[in-house]
Amino acid sequence: MLRAIFLGALAAMAFSACGTNPVTHKTEFQFVSESKEIAMGQQNYMPARQQQGGDYIIDPELTAYVQSVGNKLAAVSDRQLPYEFIILNDSVPNAWAMPGGKIAFNRGLLYELNSEAELAAVLGHEIVHAAARHGAKSMENGMLLQGAVLAAGVATQDKNYGNLVVGGAQLSSQLVSMKFGRDDESEADHYGMIYMQRAGYDPRAAVTLQETFVRLSKDRHSDFINGLFASHPPSEERVQANKETLAEIGEGGFWGREIYAQKVGKLKATKAAYQDYDQGVKVLATDPDQAASLAKQAIAIEPREARFQELLGDVALAQKHNHAALGYYEQAIKMQPDYFRPHVQSGIALNNLGRRAEAEKELTRSNALLPTATSHFLLGQLAEDRGDVAAALQNYQVAASSASGEGQSALAGYLRLDLPRHPSSYLQAGVRTDAYGNLYVVVQNPTAVTVAKIRFSVVRVDAASGQPVAQSQPLSIDSPIAPNQQGQLQVTGVRLGTQQELGLYRVQLETAAVVQ
Repeated sequence: MLRAIFLGALAAMAFSACGTNPVTHKTEFQFVSESKEIAMGQQNYMPARQQQGGDYIIDPELTAYVQSVGNKLAAVSDRQLPYEFIILNDSVPNAWAMPGGKIAFNRGLLYELNSEAELAAVLGHEIVHAAARHGAKSMENGMLLQGAVLAAGVATQDKNYGNLVVGGAQLSSQLVSMKFGRDDESEADHYGMIYMQRAGYDPRAAVTLQETFVRLSKDRHSDFINGLFASHPPSEERVQANKETLAEIGEGGFWGREIYAQKVGKLKATKAAYQDYDQGVKVLATDPDQAASLAKQAIAIEPREARFQELLGDVALAQKHNHAALGYYEQAIKMQPDYFRPHVQSGIALNNLGRRAEAEKELTRSNALLPTATSHFLLGQLAEDRGDVAAALQNYQVAASSASGEGQSALAGYLRLDLPRHPSSYLQAGVRTDAYGNLYVVVQNPTAVTVAKIRFSVVRVDAASGQPVAQSQPLSIDSPIAPNQQGQLQVTGVRLGTQQELGLYRVQLETAAVVQ
């Protein structure tokens, strides 16, 4: 009977969740509403952009151009969404779409295209990912999997966190790195070409562009492999499918080679500056002097770019020249105030200089733009130093969700503050007897820190009611207990006659100390 009710409920839920895909017109399960898609895109668009170099703001005319091409394609798409198009200040050739129509196009990919039609091919592809609910379907598949796991009575927890991004912004990392299946990629290619034709572009550009991508993949073009090809792998099959689509819809239309060259000309003229910058970032850890030289070369070519000032700040910070570093970061912030990283780095430099109130302001500002383990960890330290334990714990807890070194340090800080006050939340305590019936308290330390001076009492409960009937004087294990080790103490004056009596004793942890 219960099984029939359960299956009936599942059938009713499945029926109510059926919908028609706005692009393919196929019937499919739709658990994520359009309003949820749009909200998710709006909430995660800015954090995702922050993680990938921030917006490219030097050439507003270029951004407007990309947006105009995107808007032409969006206008003829099968689904009207609040589409947005932005250029990211990232040299890796890539583009991505979030649920709800939030689309980003990396600066690095603009270097590689040669016409407006090729730009439309990439943008049309990304628009289809949003319009055809590919991101939403990936989320729905996860929801269905979760339901199956719960139905089976199995609990799992995935802790695959990003390196530094923490809090709600971690979802934006997953959305950007989402890999669509072969069917989704095929749909994006097919309908993207249809959108190109509707908007007046020659869909043959989508064929020639895929042929270029296949050639680059065979040549192992590292930038593309790390970028576009990671989420949109090219193949001869995709080229052939595009040719078949072209045969169906026909070729002909606008290419726009001249207008593209004109609009992207300023960007391409400064490509060498960004190559110097990218190389400077790579060599910073091993050769800061060379990194500084490369940054200055980049500035000579493009003095308006905030990232280049930021690199000079990183060099000065690495050389412990905090005042100089702060000056470079302030310049970077002046050039582009809404990018998180120079605020983080300013906070570090200010903290090193003992200017804690100013450091806290910069770190808080950085977290408003993109929450990171670095900023939250430092804010935790600052709060702890001024005696605000609650704020310190809050910041340490957020930072500890990161798998980075800062995350590990934050976890240690959290344990240092909270474990002494709530030892039972971290340590495991129980009782045992030896061959003579002597009672021992055993404390297990499963944490990553060493503990000592563990205070506790032993409680005896009534066999019938389970209520406490006696309690020992405070006892302690003063010697250190290392991570994943245990300590023990004999309770004097207690000898048990049977093993069953052991079940009547409990250990009540009271306090503990973390060994620094």
